[in-house]
Amino acid sequence: MLHLRSALIVDGTGAEPFRGDLLLEGDEITAVGPGLDTPPGARVVDADGLAASPGFIDMHAHSDTAALEGDHRAKLAQGCTSEIVGQDGLSYVPSDADTAPQLAQVLTAWNGEQAPPWRTVADYLAAVDAGSAANLGYLVPHGTVRLLAMGWDHREPTDAELARMKSLVDQGMREGALGLSAGLSYTPGMYADTAELVELCRVVAAHGGYYSPHQRSYGAGALEGYAEMLRIGRESGCAVHLAHATMNFAPNRGRANELTAMVDEAVDAGLDVTLDSYPYLAGSTMLSALLPSWTAEGGAEAQLELLRDPEQRRRIVRELDVVGTDGAHGVPVDWTGIEISGVADEGLAHLSGKSVAEAAGETAPAEFYLDLLIADRARSTCLMHVGDEDNLRHIMRHPVHTGSSDGLLHGTRIHPRAWGSFPRYLGHYVREAGVLGIAECVRHLTGAAAARAGIADRGLLAAGKKADVVLFDPDTVAAGSTYAEPRRLPEGIPYVFVNGRTVIDDGEPTGERAGRALRRNVRNHG
Repeated sequence: MLHLRSALIVDGTGAEPFRGDLLLEGDEITAVGPGLDTPPGARVVDADGLAASPGFIDMHAHSDTAALEGDHRAKLAQGCTSEIVGQDGLSYVPSDADTAPQLAQVLTAWNGEQAPPWRTVADYLAAVDAGSAANLGYLVPHGTVRLLAMGWDHREPTDAELARMKSLVDQGMREGALGLSAGLSYTPGMYADTAELVELCRVVAAHGGYYSPHQRSYGAGALEGYAEMLRIGRESGCAVHLAHATMNFAPNRGRANELTAMVDEAVDAGLDVTLDSYPYLAGSTMLSALLPSWTAEGGAEAQLELLRDPEQRRRIVRELDVVGTDGAHGVPVDWTGIEISGVADEGLAHLSGKSVAEAAGETAPAEFYLDLLIADRARSTCLMHVGDEDNLRHIMRHPVHTGSSDGLLHGTRIHPRAWGSFPRYLGHYVREAGVLGIAECVRHLTGAAAARAGIADRGLLAAGKKADVVLFDPDTVAAGSTYAEPRRLPEGIPYVFVNGRTVIDDGEPTGERAGRALRRNVRNHG
């Protein structure tokens, strides 16, 4: 039993904080209020000068495998106790003996070389229950489902293939998934048309889940992409959560109000819409994602062969440098803003932290880029310096906003958001910039996120809720991670509890693996 005494209670509802205590017994909060008596045998944590909040919920995480390994301090030290994975339409399940190795190769850039044994959502969630550092909820990944049903083909599905996709989504939802994700600027997900996505979202809606798309474009076609996602929600009746909803790239400077107006109109019309953002200006993804989608037909090995063909290379270079590929969001690539963040081949490690333009030297950047993909077998990652601060702040203030990291944990020079997003919200955007008040920011990161994900027993400090709790210092909390040193621990978060167990104790990881699988609106008893 734990008695957290004399904290500033920021309960996740957005209500005014108040001074009080919390009692944690087993995996639940048993009492919240001022001046609670210490039960016999309870450990007392003096929280005077600290704020107590629900554990932060990462609405867009890539910890699919990382949370099952080691102490996972990258996320737990931030106060992030729950994460939603299976994002961007690509993860390891559902799969079979043929698609599993293909997915493992594609996902190397995000998660390192992995060959997990899971084949179903049930398999994955059972592995989470057996030993995870954080709570994990899973979204059925559309691209993974499409690959299983029809391979890498760039075409509409047959009736039988669509029926199989719907069956796979239905099975995943029945096995405990929270919803459906999509990666519509990644292959093979980008090959789907609107009608296909509407049909799959109807299945999700029948289970009360939500649709979380990485849409077709965050650049030249951003607003059209958001409009399509909202249309899918309207036509399917499915709730929509717009993933990493940013208005990046030069064509979108100062246009965040157009996105939020679109969201407001949809909400007013009765559509259940939310969104998330990460508190940084750079994006992060697979380096190969910049390629035009037609190069991926046939799978990863076929794509690498294509990049070696002189005639095809000329076509690709023109699309990258002049036209703007669908993979690069319809904007010609500025190679000075594309930073190589991680490579799989140790012989290429000297390139990490350099822009493609810098690494290329006298070679044409696009040609160097293609050679790098070949050399690293398309397993490299990148940072994309394309954000806009005014847009970010505008979106962050919206009442349906929730928080995320979108953090890739594998790589040499990873994005600092993987280790720093949640303390950066509280330190930079609350304390320093005043973009949000502390109570409203905590609501975005906890109560609002839990409501969106459908995990009813988390996200609030109240008796009967699961004991995911963070103690942080509002005066000092800050992200330690930087672009130069992305794996530095945050400051001002001395205690974190997951399901009532201490995972960060006086700033140090305990190694406790207290996480559980999160299933929609199901109480998850340990």
